[in-house]
Amino acid sequence: MPALTRSEYTATIRWLGAVQSRAKNLRAHAIPSMPLTLQGYEGEDHSGLTRASCSRVKALYPLGSTIRNTRQLTLVSTEELAAIAADMGLAQIDPEWLGASVVVTGIPDFSNIPPSSRLCAPSGASLTIDMQNGPCNWPAREIEQEAPGKGALFKTAARNRRGVTAWVEHPGTLTLGDQMTLFVPGQRPWQP
Repeated sequence: MPALTRSEYTATIRWLGAVQSRAKNLRAHAIPSMPLTLQGYEGEDHSGLTRASCSRVKALYPLGSTIRNTRQLTLVSTEELAAIAADMGLAQIDPEWLGASVVVTGIPDFSNIPPSSRLCAPSGASLTIDMQNGPCNWPAREIEQEAPGKGALFKTAARNRRGVTAWVEHPGTLTLGDQMTLFVPGQRPWQP
């Protein structure tokens, strides 16, 4: 059985945030540290052991079905945020607009790290990467409020750069400046 292999890459945490209510809007607010349990970050709108299924898994389950919550956190990289902003003609993309949980720097092609990779923090917190987070209309609406006429550009600019979703495999606390080590699955790419 392939093991997880420590990579040569580390991700430095540059920003942490929490979404209070997706029913209100996607905006995250900045926080200095993020204590994590197996349910995610307590009080954050994406936390919980389970969630209602969404359009991303509609081929598997009826919408609204109870499934395991593998989308407790959204991680994005500063490098990819800069590329999205440049393609949209903006000076920057604020992670608050995306409802981001964790912004990191230091891992190239961050949105395409393999599913089941782990990011491990000094506190012992370990995040399991679920999959790439596809660009959607929710951040586009937030961007449109801040930069009128630019929101419609988001989905195209963010394709393959929107970051990843993750769930907490081991509890601990994430703190600004932490260096998270990347572990990747030891298997070859799928070749059907």
